[in-house]
Amino acid sequence: MGKISPVSAKYIVQSVIEIEGIVDKPDIIGAIFGQTEGLLGADLELRELQRSGRIGRIEVNSETRGGKTQGSIVIPSSLDKAETAIVAAALEIIQRIGPCNAKIKVEKIEDVRISKRKFVIERAKELLKNLMDNSLPDSQELADEVSYSVRVMEATEYGKDRLPAGPGIEESDEVIVCEGRADVMNLLKHGFKNVIAINGTSVPETLIELSRKKTLTAFVDGDRGGDLILKELVSVAEIDYVTKAPEGMEVEEITKKEIHKALRSRIAVEQIKMELAKEQPKIMQYSNNGTGPVDRPNYRTAPSRDNRADKRSTTTGSRPPVRGSTSSSSASYAKKSSSQKMNPEAKTALKAMAEDLIGTRGAYILDEKLNILGKVPFTELAATLKSLNTGVYAIVFDGAIDRPLVQIAERLNVNFLIGMESKIRPNETRIECMTMSDLE
Repeated sequence: MGKISPVSAKYIVQSVIEIEGIVDKPDIIGAIFGQTEGLLGADLELRELQRSGRIGRIEVNSETRGGKTQGSIVIPSSLDKAETAIVAAALEIIQRIGPCNAKIKVEKIEDVRISKRKFVIERAKELLKNLMDNSLPDSQELADEVSYSVRVMEATEYGKDRLPAGPGIEESDEVIVCEGRADVMNLLKHGFKNVIAINGTSVPETLIELSRKKTLTAFVDGDRGGDLILKELVSVAEIDYVTKAPEGMEVEEITKKEIHKALRSRIAVEQIKMELAKEQPKIMQYSNNGTGPVDRPNYRTAPSRDNRADKRSTTTGSRPPVRGSTSSSSASYAKKSSSQKMNPEAKTALKAMAEDLIGTRGAYILDEKLNILGKVPFTELAATLKSLNTGVYAIVFDGAIDRPLVQIAERLNVNFLIGMESKIRPNETRIECMTMSDLE
């Protein structure tokens, strides 16, 4: 007898049977073939269909309870829909099996392809997910991965203390000093090869020796730990510039843009030393009398009370006098200006700085010896000056001298403002305001 593979079957005819008596499975199968013989014509004869494999093996599952037989009949079919439905309907004409009355009821015709289709869809989803998880990266991802791997391989150890460093320490004139190996890796990732780490809380001898030969920029975290390390670095090593990560962030986690922004806004170490010197009396006072905690250095300090008082007085006194008036403030400005005479050497140095700044929109902040404390964009000059307290002697910048800048400079007791042009008359301020023509 031919069989049909469940894999090749398109439909499954499922029916139930109830028999008023006790019969065996062969009796049920025999009744199906015998009572449908000649009913549907030669093309749909069950024996021929099964012999050709278009009808599969008829499965009968039955059990006997209380003298009655109940069960199910399953017939796989590879016929088309109409022919399968005809064969299924023919089963219901069987009313006797053996000597017993019987009743067959077709419950449903199941399309096997639907379940197969569902399986195909679910399996396809799973295969697609695996393909996407393990697929090749695009060209940019490949480039980034290769670049990162190369930069990681470039990480070396420097000096007798074996400090984590980039490969560009020896050939570079400037070196960036950060806190730990993770900071070095992040800077290497973004293309900075002249970087070295302290690798601890104490400054190693290797770094102290390096500071005597190279221009060092300290790049610390934007937290209390970064302040403490910076304080020690400034005290034991010859650091030239200082910058910090954004507030509350670490160097190892900031982006390339944030790194460039921090390095562009670095300040001269002299400014930090001045801030530390101002903090020291406060620290000693708090430590001795126990009235409060020891404050950590704050490099963005607000103006002191004395400076605020000075601000009020200078703001009042800096108003332009009424024409014809001989106010005491105007007289003091004139007297101050006449006493501020600049020697030829200083004029020459300031003129060279001013010429260097032409077209850059930058500004130099100078001390009494005309050493450059820092260079900032002119747009950030006012904000930078507001964060300082003292120590600024002169400012050279590529811009115009105006009233707001003069008022800020007066609060800092600045002696000279050198700009490309001036909007201030000599009797309006005690500060000597000069342009390029005044430096000839």
